[in-house]
Amino acid sequence: MTQWSKVARRIRVPSGFAFAVFYFWLARPSGRSIVLGLSGIIPGLLVRALASGHVRKNESLTTSGPYAYTRNPLYLGSLLIGLGFAIAARSWWIAAALIAMFVAIYLPVIHDEEVFLRNKFPDFAQYEKAVPRILPRTRGTHNSTEVVPGFSLDLYLKHREYNALLGSLAMLAGLIAKMAFIA
Repeated sequence: MTQWSKVARRIRVPSGFAFAVFYFWLARPSGRSIVLGLSGIIPGLLVRALASGHVRKNESLTTSGPYAYTRNPLYLGSLLIGLGFAIAARSWWIAAALIAMFVAIYLPVIHDEEVFLRNKFPDFAQYEKAVPRILPRTRGTHNSTEVVPGFSLDLYLKHREYNALLGSLAMLAGLIAKMAFIA
């Protein structure tokens, strides 16, 4: 793990909260921008929810569900949510800051997580060759000998993925409130 990725791992959540202040300061939402933003937010939340209901962290290499299309569906979902909120905010500064945060913070964390998975699970090298890092492939991988577990609500709840939904609803409420006060 590089020095920066250690820092990035520690600051990714606090930087998100700090970014929220910047976000609401610069956001200039409209009803139309919020509706358009939902086109990224809703799919992002769905991808994160599905991924969370499949992953068994540190127990086994997850290759089912969204993991058959992308190695990092949780980060893909977060990226979609972020882009949706950038659209909702109607600010190029916010979009640029989100992209910068993704590149500076999330890509190093993804890299280090993949190093960990490569060391922990021997099958990761083959999985890595077949499935892209972020942008999903159009067809999932399928290994006919593999027993593929389905979505698990228990895993979704265990990973507390509902917090992404609650946070998004709070952000949307804040945007609507700001829109109401600046109109």
